Amino acid sequence: MKIAHLHVSDQLNKGDVAIVQAVQQLLEKRFRGSVEFTDISLSELSQPTPGTLEAINNSNLAVIGGGGIYYHYFLPFNLDLINRIKPPIVTYGVGYIQEFGGNPLNKTEITSIACLNQRAALKSVRDIYTREFLEKIGINDVALIGDPACLLEEKPERIINGSKLKIGFNLNYSGWLGFGKFKDQIMTSYRETMEQLRKNHGAQIYYLLQHPSERNIVQELQVPDLEIIDLSPAGQKHFYGQLDLVIGMMLHSVVMAFGAGTPEINIAYDQRNLSFARFLDCPELCLLPQDLQPGTLVQKVTEVLDQKQFYRKKFRVKKEEIQKSQQTFLAKIKDLTA
Repeated sequence: MKIAHLHVSDQLNKGDVAIVQAVQQLLEKRFRGSVEFTDISLSELSQPTPGTLEAINNSNLAVIGGGGIYYHYFLPFNLDLINRIKPPIVTYGVGYIQEFGGNPLNKTEITSIACLNQRAALKSVRDIYTREFLEKIGINDVALIGDPACLLEEKPERIINGSKLKIGFNLNYSGWLGFGKFKDQIMTSYRETMEQLRKNHGAQIYYLLQHPSERNIVQELQVPDLEIIDLSPAGQKHFYGQLDLVIGMMLHSVVMAFGAGTPEINIAYDQRNLSFARFLDCPELCLLPQDLQPGTLVQKVTEVLDQKQFYRKKFRVKKEEIQKSQQTFLAKIKDLTA
């Protein structure tokens, strides 16, 4: 089985890498390891280079995604390329990115998304918001399967011991233009919360690196003895599973925390953060940056820690639901290529 996998090619962002690895792991299991992947950058779907179409058409299947592929950066898709793809097209757990303060998609971009989905034999999304977006532009019969990254296989790379409360933090400093507007509120809230956790609970605090650019903002936090955790995506996800709570901004810091069974608080910079909390049926776990007043994050952390077992159980049930949805979709993919 030859699969052309068109995906985000950023190797620096752990979330993007985790998505690619998870999708390929799931497909390999479904096809019992008899899979040969041809990795193709998603940018080729908008600006194809010589050989792209041939590489796709030499495959038995074209899988696009997951991740936030419905995003200005990757649009508009090349309609001529899409219409000349011969193998069945499958969109896998994809998402719609709409950063707060960003411009909405234009008509050409939306038309290209519609074209891709009209050509796709199977369509799936990671959240309710993306499915609703597709329905608004006339695309139906879309499976809601969740984010594949939450099912990434874990690998122990850094083991922590002891009975101390263990809390992980993450900031988005890899490109969100709105960060500067709320920087003081976010940074002050993080410092205050870290200080209170150490003072009141003797907590061990970690910074969970999702992108190398975050090292710059970690220095600005000026929190002493803040250990930076920078492992492979599989190792990072396993580390999350050892924590009592994750406070994250980068979407996949909380997606992987959820997948590891750890309660999380999601600081939103994009509609996708809100969408993830809605998908989990836990809107209370998502805070907007503008709402981070003194004491706000400290209070939310206290509330979630008090209900830690409740969220662990709820996450376990939701993850089982996602696994079933993914397996149902994978079965349809296999039938498609039989």
